[in-house]
Amino acid sequence: MIKNLGSTFLACFALAACGGGEGNPGQCLGSAAVCSPAAGSSTAGNVSTVLPGPVGEARFAASSTYAQQCVAPRPAGSVDPYTQQVYNDKAGSLSNELQWIRSFVNETYLWYDEVPAIDLAGYTVGATVPYYKPSDNVRTLRTLARATDVTEAFFNSQRTSATTASGKPKDQFHFIYATPEWNALSQAGASVGYGFEPAIISTRPPRKILVAFTSPNSQAATNLLARGTEFLTVNGSDVVNGSDLATINEGLFAPVAGKSYTFGVRDVGSTTTRSVTMTAGTVTSTPVQNVSVLPTATGSVGYMLFNDHIATAEAQLVDAVNQLKTANAGAGVSDLVLDIRYNGGGYVDIASELAYMIAGSTATSGKVFEGFSVNRKNPFGPNQPGSTPFLSTASGFSVASGSPLPQLNLPRVFVLTGGGTCSASESIINGLRGAGVQVIQIGATTCGKPYGFYPEENCGTTYFTIQFKGINNAGFGDYADGFVPAGSGAAANNLPGCVVPDDFTKALGDPSEGRLAAALKFRTDGTCPVVVASKRAGGVKVDAEPVLLRSPLRDNRWLGGRGARS
Repeated sequence: MIKNLGSTFLACFALAACGGGEGNPGQCLGSAAVCSPAAGSSTAGNVSTVLPGPVGEARFAASSTYAQQCVAPRPAGSVDPYTQQVYNDKAGSLSNELQWIRSFVNETYLWYDEVPAIDLAGYTVGATVPYYKPSDNVRTLRTLARATDVTEAFFNSQRTSATTASGKPKDQFHFIYATPEWNALSQAGASVGYGFEPAIISTRPPRKILVAFTSPNSQAATNLLARGTEFLTVNGSDVVNGSDLATINEGLFAPVAGKSYTFGVRDVGSTTTRSVTMTAGTVTSTPVQNVSVLPTATGSVGYMLFNDHIATAEAQLVDAVNQLKTANAGAGVSDLVLDIRYNGGGYVDIASELAYMIAGSTATSGKVFEGFSVNRKNPFGPNQPGSTPFLSTASGFSVASGSPLPQLNLPRVFVLTGGGTCSASESIINGLRGAGVQVIQIGATTCGKPYGFYPEENCGTTYFTIQFKGINNAGFGDYADGFVPAGSGAAANNLPGCVVPDDFTKALGDPSEGRLAAALKFRTDGTCPVVVASKRAGGVKVDAEPVLLRSPLRDNRWLGGRGARS
């Protein structure tokens, strides 16, 4: 099975073993004192944050010269079960696959002239090579045990080490995925798990890991693992203060299909622990949930929780907007609260469709939802559209292509955001602002991903390398440090609204839940609730912004549907 960056990410990102200080969830990786390196790797030399010099304008043979020449080709005539396309693999070599990676990146990568010059000869099975963590460019060494380790490590080397104004790497989003897993998740929302999304409040002892939300009709829902439920043990291992990170990480973040896990949990408001046993299996997510109409003294307010821009979301979003449009005997709603605090992104076309349904035809007519700035080689040629319009008809993901989309015709929208609001979700914010729609932001600063890519498949692996920067109709796309509520960031990234911590004591969609309540208050009187100073429970900040350990592909934007490259 192909090892993707997500598996390495979980091995070290998820939980820190050492105590002392609350830290920032996710910042333990790169410190040998607190992280368990992935099997076959070494943290020796874990000090450098600078990659080798760039390859600049070096010329390589076209990637098509090496495409689908595989060290382990798939059987002739075999068909992808999701796309129904025949695999075109041919017998090749590991060198062919590395040459394809180098040429593909050099042709399409947004910052191709900042890519390090790397000797392919150093990447062979058994070699030990540098590996740079995309989130902070920290260097480790990795021993390559399999051919798939070699291609992953070489692809990891093919990225820029430059940083943003705040000092974070401008490319944190360079990764690969096993093609069958990518197709299962992007097309059907299918992944291995139990149906709950865990949220990490603290990675360090005393750790705190809660349920963020659950999928309807899943094992998690059946076992009443509601939002805010706290995980205390996994197969007997102490989540809060224990040192058995392998058991905890596997059970919560990377379960094995068909294997049973027993969790000790504590429900919201309870002082007792109960035991829940579940068997990991394929879970099909429900990207749109909790659609409701909230009555207020100044008109009805629509609410929807939107968690993933995947193919199945198209039909669910259309149904949600129709529900809100026909509410109140056809009078509809006067405002919308769009909850995207946990939405890491996905298809840009889905984002465009939703933005159109919110704003309507008058506000969006003739305007660009998102333009795409690519590298100066214009790698996609004349057949690639330079922008995505506000799409007024369905793209055919899960609604018949060309079907007219319903419209709410709202001049403003309230968005509930967090650190997990990324990429295509940020495109909704940016695209609507570019069309003159007022966006009021409640919650926390978004993750800052104005970039995206066309997933590219080769020899059973799908590669994701940044190939474009998204800009709105007003020409703005510089939000690599996120959109910031309440005017506390750089001027261009500031949105009106309120900074409000995530509230795990209430269900999502409950009008008394902290962020939704703040949106309703701001709508009424233009003011924000008073945020109480941080409290602690067992040494953990209870209002810390949660981290969701999702696969990298759920925290990015992809072009697909009408925008797909043939």
